Amino acid sequence: MQLSVIVPALDEGAGIAAALRTLAPVRARGGEIILVDGGSVDDTVAQARPFVDRVIDSTPGRAVQMNAGAAASRGDWLWFVHADSRIDAAAVTDLEATAERSRRRWARFGVRLSGDRFLFRTIAFFMNARSCLTGIATGDQGIAMERALFESVGGYPEQPLMEDIALSRLLRSHTRPACLPVRITTSSRRWEQRGAWRTIWLMWSLRFAYWRGTDPASLAQRYRGGDPA
Repeated sequence: MQLSVIVPALDEGAGIAAALRTLAPVRARGGEIILVDGGSVDDTVAQARPFVDRVIDSTPGRAVQMNAGAAASRGDWLWFVHADSRIDAAAVTDLEATAERSRRRWARFGVRLSGDRFLFRTIAFFMNARSCLTGIATGDQGIAMERALFESVGGYPEQPLMEDIALSRLLRSHTRPACLPVRITTSSRRWEQRGAWRTIWLMWSLRFAYWRGTDPASLAQRYRGGDPA
């Protein structure tokens, strides 16, 4: 198995080096790490260069950036990791074992929020349970898949929001994901900045609207504004 990790980033200079350091086991095992920068105006690229194999410039947009990274990669498995995630070394081992021995052609990890509040642990629990139950993963969960499967579904739908859900639906039509037990720690800054309960309501409202067929561009505007209405 040759693994390519693709990390989309935009103005993540404050934390990108710490995030990429946790991915060092990938390079130690012969894999590659690709940073796809969406036009950062801070020092994201400079901070990232010592820890990646390639830096790619892209137009902004997480789906566009991840597709660009996939196109430039050489691995037979692709692993998409957010720039504010922290990876446990055991995640790499688990993913390799799944790729080599499981019939599942894609996988996702559990998620843990970085904040100390009990509410954050509760949010993570329900995120993980929902994902295993539905076979739908979010980008925070480090979605990984065979390159051949990724290419067969056409990659990430290039929409401004819910691209991870859209991709999960495409992948799920082939097979359900392997729910790997190792957890990825993701930043709780979204919940802390906007308020935990407000963010929960916002995200569920947006998901329901997306399920009903609302245009992702309209949802993205509401997400940026924090408006659940």
